[in-house]
Amino acid sequence: MQEQNNDAPVNDNEDELPTPILRAAAGGTLMGLANLVPGISGGTMLLAAGIYPRFIRAIAELSTLKFRRASILVLGTVALCAAAAIFLLAGPVKDLVVEYRWVMYSLFIGLTLGGVPIVWKMARPAETSLWGGALIGFLGMAALAYVQMSSPGGAATNQGMMMMFFAGVAGASAMILPGVSGGYLLLVMGVYVPILSGIESLKDALKTGDLGAAITPGVEVVLPVGIGVLIGVLVVSNGLQYLLKRFEKPTLGALLGLLVGAVVGLWPFQRGVAPELGSIFRGREVTAERLAELEPSKFPTEVFSPSVAQVAGALVLIALGYLLTTLVARLGQDKPSKAG
Repeated sequence: MQEQNNDAPVNDNEDELPTPILRAAAGGTLMGLANLVPGISGGTMLLAAGIYPRFIRAIAELSTLKFRRASILVLGTVALCAAAAIFLLAGPVKDLVVEYRWVMYSLFIGLTLGGVPIVWKMARPAETSLWGGALIGFLGMAALAYVQMSSPGGAATNQGMMMMFFAGVAGASAMILPGVSGGYLLLVMGVYVPILSGIESLKDALKTGDLGAAITPGVEVVLPVGIGVLIGVLVVSNGLQYLLKRFEKPTLGALLGLLVGAVVGLWPFQRGVAPELGSIFRGREVTAERLAELEPSKFPTEVFSPSVAQVAGALVLIALGYLLTTLVARLGQDKPSKAG
């Protein structure tokens, strides 16, 4: 793995800004889409668009209070385009996950596993510390997945502003390294669907001009996630770069373990099930009125036995997802100043 050099010469001549800005717009849009789809790395999208080195340098400059017009424009363009993509498409993606969970989870598994060769290429040749880091990363992610899947309400129902804040930190920190997906971290943490639902609710409220209805999703979801993203980009991302510089092999090993371990939390054959009348759900008794108001995205999940056709379909979708991630990663292979 070649060491990331934030001090490498990058031509930021003001007269040549249109090309980087166009690349930043394309990369930001792709990164926003990537963060909606677990398994696809936002960092890989920026790399494919040819803006990743400038993005990393701009973060480093901003975190050291060095403000340059070119870097601010690149960061702002990436952030605005990513936010627009997320804001516009969060609802449709959430509906697909809720209504076709096993289909989408199967695709997510393939997309996630497609990131393994990207990180492996950075990590080789393998050393003992690499395998040690991989084991720790795998066990950590597998344990998190087990806790989420065995908790009341399943892995898709975690709420709370603090959880949303940590989700923002986790999602943003994953942007820094191509091959690591922030979306799958959110999914395994149990906040993927709640975040998409909150964004969609805010969008619907703003469309109708109902500012009162916009307060709840805005304050409880979008605001804490946004603060977490900001801190994650500025602090955690620099921390990851430090770890890669000082402890390269174990850090890359941990990232490999996280990728493989994430599959445990993406078991496709689970579905949302409406809570029974009279049962206690989220601390309250389920009445007919409350059940009618409860959105399917908030139903608890349960594992089911798949049919032969579903198993075959899942395998095809896993292969398709793996192929898609591989093809996307190849788009950035020949770009100069590659990460890693």
